[in-house]
Amino acid sequence: MKSTTEERPAPPVVRRPGGQAPEAGIRKVKPGKVPAQSFRSRLRRDKQMLLMMVPGAAFLLLFFYIPILGNVIAFQDYQPYLGIGDSLWVGWQNFVDLFGNPDFVHAFWNTLYLAAWQLVFLFPVPLVLALVVDSLVSTRVRRVFQSIAYLPHFLSWVLVIAFFQQMLGGAGFVNNTLRQLGMEAVPFMTNPETFPLLVVVQMIWKDAGWAMIIFLAAMASIDNSLYEAAAADGAGRWRRLWHITLPGLRPVIVLLLILRIGDILSVGFEQFILQRDAVGAGAAEVLDTFTYYTGVVGGGWSSGAAAGLAKGVVSALLIYAANKLAHRFGEDGIFAKKVG
Repeated sequence: MKSTTEERPAPPVVRRPGGQAPEAGIRKVKPGKVPAQSFRSRLRRDKQMLLMMVPGAAFLLLFFYIPILGNVIAFQDYQPYLGIGDSLWVGWQNFVDLFGNPDFVHAFWNTLYLAAWQLVFLFPVPLVLALVVDSLVSTRVRRVFQSIAYLPHFLSWVLVIAFFQQMLGGAGFVNNTLRQLGMEAVPFMTNPETFPLLVVVQMIWKDAGWAMIIFLAAMASIDNSLYEAAAADGAGRWRRLWHITLPGLRPVIVLLLILRIGDILSVGFEQFILQRDAVGAGAAEVLDTFTYYTGVVGGGWSSGAAAGLAKGVVSALLIYAANKLAHRFGEDGIFAKKVG
């Protein structure tokens, strides 16, 4: 009785000239694992990208990492004529004097106050602009609007302050128009009470369009089939925005928010020092201007370095805390949480 399953002959084994079967010269790799490449092969593969990174890496090394070594003067009574090697070592005394300085305390709290204004009113604007640009049907109108929005980013703060002075200053366009209408002029540029709002408006006009590009890039990576499926199910524009667009932008929003919190003590140097005389030090004094006037203008190099080092340490702690909070909400943040 014949078997129902017909036995097929085994395929012939083709041997190499050396007499070995092909399986003998091939390294078997476990399923799901990628064979590791040597450092030399990876170097040959990525040499073009590494060469492109050399200028940026050299810039960071020369202007960011090497100057970090100069923070040692925060623990010295630094004298420029003596140098770092011969200046007197005072330990933590500069920090004790700094935290007991009422001007530093005022600059610290004023920095946090102005940073809160920027975080609440400035951070959502690029997201809103990105949603507006993405909703435009005409590609030409979208490109024109996008170009106009991020063009002010390339202007220096000197030109931005000069523009606002011409528009809102005492002899500016707005106040001249108010005088012609028989109304009193409004001190937009010299009022300490409205200075936080002025700062936020200036930053929105200058940088909101540039930050919008990040959200537009993130929105372009969202799968269009999700929108098509939602539209087929009867979801309107607002429901698609709430259930598809915003969840797709959530990782980018969390990442940018962490970076903004870490940079919260750097509210801006040029913007404030250019308007410090107009509104007074009480309204425009921040940590950056305090460091400049204390260290460079006043000659207190050690106190200025101590203020800058304290600011950097606090910023690093804020980034770490914000990243931990992102992990609590299930996001990767700046670096993913270690599993296992």
